Amino acid sequence: MLLSIKNLSKTYKNGVKALDDIHLDINTGMFGLLGPNGAGKSTMMRTIATLQEPDGGTITLDDINILEDKAALRKVLGYLPQEFGVYPGISAWELLQYFATLKGITNKKERNEMVKYLLEITNLTDVRKKSVSSYSGGMKQRFGIAQMLLNKPKLIIVDEPTAGLDPAERRRFLNVLREIGRDHIVVFSTHIVEDVEELCNDMAIMHEGRILVRTVPGEAMEKLESKVFTKVVHRDELDAASAEYQVLSTSFNPDDTLNLRVFHPEHPGPEFQSVKPVLHDVYFSYLNGFQN
Repeated sequence: MLLSIKNLSKTYKNGVKALDDIHLDINTGMFGLLGPNGAGKSTMMRTIATLQEPDGGTITLDDINILEDKAALRKVLGYLPQEFGVYPGISAWELLQYFATLKGITNKKERNEMVKYLLEITNLTDVRKKSVSSYSGGMKQRFGIAQMLLNKPKLIIVDEPTAGLDPAERRRFLNVLREIGRDHIVVFSTHIVEDVEELCNDMAIMHEGRILVRTVPGEAMEKLESKVFTKVVHRDELDAASAEYQVLSTSFNPDDTLNLRVFHPEHPGPEFQSVKPVLHDVYFSYLNGFQN
């Protein structure tokens, strides 16, 4: 399977260019779209999902022209937004049965088997009789995965799904997505670097409506080998250090000093130590224009 995006553009009435000539080809597996809030990620997700129109460009999924044949895409699409509503007072079992009927699964035995399977893979079997409206945030997101898999989608779009989840819920949610990504195209948008690092074998970094880089996480970190360094500075030295070096990130120490993490093409001096790059370094090096 191949999701192909070409020349995609969108400018809102207030002049904000949310999508600026986007080009991406995405194959089966977990694809991470990483960027800060306001980067244009949700606009792109909603456009692929046929929920809004672009100003120009094309999107195809294999032989489906998504912008011209929205109905064909919706038959094979699973979409999970960051937040979604559910009917109050209805259990997961009943709600999935209802959604399955709406999606054309009229055979009762087939429908029961499908709902049972989806509750199992999303770890919701034990709470299947509880009202979905009473679920925690992580449980609701896992229910969202279950309902979007009812039509056996080829393309799955997941928009900022872990925002607001506690660590345990986030872990359970990511484990479910990881399994799904083996057999589907899953486009996973997030501003949380760790989500991409843990899940995705392919990724792009987006900022101000543009794709800054398309890369593989491991290869992107290898490219930064011997270019990331750290040193300890006092708080009153931070401004001067930021003016002199390409600062990737800072973190506080218990004694109120700062660990300064910088990008530099060669060793910047004896007071610096070379460190192994992580995906955060990749993210901030492109976001701040240190790489292009």
